Amino acid sequence: MGRVHTEALRRLGNVEVIGVAGRTAEAARKFADNLGIERATGNYQDLLADADVRVVHICAPNDLHYAMANAAMQAGKHVLCEKPLASTVAEASSMVALAKQKGLANCTLYNVRAYPQVQNMRRMCEAGEFGDIYVVQGTYSQDWLLYDTDWNWRIEQGPSRTFADIGTHWCDLAEHITGQRITSVCADLHTFHKTRKKPKHSVETFAGKTLQPNEYDEVAITSEDFGAMMFAMGDNTRGSLTVSQVSGGRKNRLFIEIFGSKASAAWTGEAPDDLWIGHRNAPNEIQIKDPVLMRPEARSYTDLPGGHSEGYPDTFKQIFRRFYKRVMDAKAPVDYPTFEDGVRQMRVLDAVLESSQKKAWATVQD
Repeated sequence: MGRVHTEALRRLGNVEVIGVAGRTAEAARKFADNLGIERATGNYQDLLADADVRVVHICAPNDLHYAMANAAMQAGKHVLCEKPLASTVAEASSMVALAKQKGLANCTLYNVRAYPQVQNMRRMCEAGEFGDIYVVQGTYSQDWLLYDTDWNWRIEQGPSRTFADIGTHWCDLAEHITGQRITSVCADLHTFHKTRKKPKHSVETFAGKTLQPNEYDEVAITSEDFGAMMFAMGDNTRGSLTVSQVSGGRKNRLFIEIFGSKASAAWTGEAPDDLWIGHRNAPNEIQIKDPVLMRPEARSYTDLPGGHSEGYPDTFKQIFRRFYKRVMDAKAPVDYPTFEDGVRQMRVLDAVLESSQKKAWATVQD
């Protein structure tokens, strides 16, 4: 994620990446050398003490978010943090309060919001083109943890892995598009690999595994490989979701569809330029991303003309562009996901965990 952030920041044209902190000085230096960054350190406090650093991006493992963000804000730095925002709702809520107290720009990076067709879908929903929303459903499926020899630090992070990692992305997207909130859930989380073979040295996320048997330690696993939930949303909307990191062949399939009283829509991150529109009494449509043909409110999320794809790296650029406008002007609009949005998805996650544990419906607390 550090590479993705760095490359997207440089595309803005008005932001300089002046330093990087890693788990060790050696790891930070290697990263910095590969990307042409001047400063590198194994202690992030070194960067917080630098007056030239105005903004901190937190791309560290989940259990470090709270401490790092608090330290950065206490040092007067604006903070953009990968999700989940913290380990508990209480921690995340205190981060919201501190950001407000200090008057600092803050962002929880739900980047999927920033795909052009996602914004188009959202604005069409706002304009009433789909009518009353009856059903919202979808999946987020990956295969990078299919085998018991697949490993990543996320496996050992907190009580949830798959839902915390990708399920919250989908839920944030569903709420963002429809403008409605998930109010209650009935969820089931399941772990297929009760033990996994942990490499004896660090491996990068999504990296291919070619280690030999003597290079692993077998460890017990408590975080889930798969999750499913039904949910209620708003006053009358109903929905369902499955999330999986053991779905062979699905590399990163985020799929969402909404069904309304007038029309329907569907979008997948694996073909992000295409928006499917469904009709009861007319031919269905595939709308190709073209700013001229999109809802006017969504056009600012496109930088390229029709027929020129904008994908995953562009979503970071679009979020960062809006965030840094706020950094430079405290009166600029907040049209990006904030710490409060991070708290919101942690509350949804808490309800999912409660429901799965109790085998019953659970209310999402506000």
